[in-house]
Amino acid sequence: MQTSNENEKHMAKITRESLLTLEAYAKIRNESSAKIIAHKKQRKIPLGTNITLIFEDESTIRYQIQEMLHVERIFQEQEITHELATYAPLVPDGSNWKATMMIEYTDPIERATRLSAMVGIEDKVWVKIAGHKSVYAIADEDLERETAEKTSSVHFLRFELTREMIQALHQGAVLSMGVEHPAYTVTIEEVEAKYRDSLMNDLTIS
Repeated sequence: MQTSNENEKHMAKITRESLLTLEAYAKIRNESSAKIIAHKKQRKIPLGTNITLIFEDESTIRYQIQEMLHVERIFQEQEITHELATYAPLVPDGSNWKATMMIEYTDPIERATRLSAMVGIEDKVWVKIAGHKSVYAIADEDLERETAEKTSSVHFLRFELTREMIQALHQGAVLSMGVEHPAYTVTIEEVEAKYRDSLMNDLTIS
């Protein structure tokens, strides 16, 4: 069972005041990059050979924002606020998982062909807690990322869980996930413990 302090940590929000200045971030950038690479290894789950889910959290999104500010040399208040508004909603809220979905094919011709066949695939990605129904992703709430001809190679997904599902996970229920689409079907019957443990940190029991 999580303590209230742990819940507050997991529910941490990225605010304007909590962002580092360009100068302050530059001093810790190398250290920050090394930490986030190690952290992402626990949250980057391959679904077959061509689709990867990167489950975002406060750490990964904070890093993304700081990197955008650093690379683009953004220091004006209005632009910082824009970046914050763009990325902050990707932090999970305690009752969900949020993930970046990457569809990757090295050969550009094959990639175009596959993306044409995968229209709608972002709505067919699912997670399942043993004893409960599968939860399908709510995809691309920010904007439309596909056309009638092809899907995008990048999607943003949200998996909304019930309180009962979260409780079951805390009690040791098996977590599985996969994709169910005519052009691409994969099932992970039991998500590895290293991934499961990291994803559990995103969830709180009210």
